Amino acid sequence: MVGVALSDTGRVDEATPYALHAQAARRALADSGLDRSVVDGFGSAGLGTLAPVEVAEYLGLRPTWVDSTTVGGATWEVMAAHAADAIAAGHANAVLLVYGSTARADIKAGRRTSNLSFGARGPLQFEVPYGHTLISKYAMAARRHMHQYGTTVEQLAEVAVQARANAAANSDAMFRDPITVDDVLSGPMIADPFTKLHCCIRSDGGCAVLLAAEDYVPDTAKSPVWVLGSGTAVSHTTMSEWEDFTVSPAAVSGRLAFERAGVGPADIDLAEIYDAFTYMTLVTLEDLGFCAKGEGGPFVEKGRLLRTGELPVNTDGGGLSACHPGMRGLFLLVEAVRQLRGEAGAGQVRKPGGRLPSLAVASGTGGWFCSSGTVVLGRA
Repeated sequence: MVGVALSDTGRVDEATPYALHAQAARRALADSGLDRSVVDGFGSAGLGTLAPVEVAEYLGLRPTWVDSTTVGGATWEVMAAHAADAIAAGHANAVLLVYGSTARADIKAGRRTSNLSFGARGPLQFEVPYGHTLISKYAMAARRHMHQYGTTVEQLAEVAVQARANAAANSDAMFRDPITVDDVLSGPMIADPFTKLHCCIRSDGGCAVLLAAEDYVPDTAKSPVWVLGSGTAVSHTTMSEWEDFTVSPAAVSGRLAFERAGVGPADIDLAEIYDAFTYMTLVTLEDLGFCAKGEGGPFVEKGRLLRTGELPVNTDGGGLSACHPGMRGLFLLVEAVRQLRGEAGAGQVRKPGGRLPSLAVASGTGGWFCSSGTVVLGRA
């Protein structure tokens, strides 16, 4: 990964999604120091009928390798894995992954969007009549974990509190004012046990990541961050087909990514984890092996997830506080790269002795724990 960037994020009322794609792409190319002419691979999802074709045309690109994989929030970790494989196989030299969304502005303007609009066809037809919403599926899973392992709502709230504390050091974060466990618990109930602050924010924004072959490294503006290993997995769409509500597909994608990277959870300096809801962070930490199954509640206590904690998690504030314009997985990769390169400013993670982090993991989750993509990244 040789170039990363965000577009304007948070409240961006005047831009179109295409404009955010373009802004992020230009900035990522500038960050890499490479010319756009080297880009022969392109990945895009979530916009238009022919996403990679339409967006590539808008950006003036004519790629010979494309990817439009769409598996929800895990899309970008899966695409990054595909891109790395394509480059290793010689099918592409430089792959640009771009995302942009005006999810917040669309709601404010009363514009209808098709994002997460699931019709009553196929397997979902058996659940739609009962009124299941996406958040209710996550809430049921959280309740099962609480019932089975004694996880408390206060422990879930700790995830939101520490994400907000991390966001305080991120000038791009949408919400930076500190919150307490009581603030989380006293908020309006959305879907039991989730109150408002257990849920991700809705923002505008985009980002881009450029992956390039090793031959380009001498020409890049900054030191690269290497893709050391990746893993993908899918689980279910129908809740009745999910064998265990307390286990996400990250249990598979994480194991594969660590095995292929030749490292383990104990070697990781920081983790960027998809956090549409607080329970996602907790259960993904378990499934990636940072703690045993059922011990996620105690694990997230006592500031362990802070950027100054034992395992910094979502160092930019995550989807709970920084930004969440839809399929947030690409933002996880941008933040991981910035941290490994030492470019996170006031939010920079420092290990004992002041050293920069060497290894990071980014793990995206799609749907309602339907899919997972995990990528292990490292500095040279």
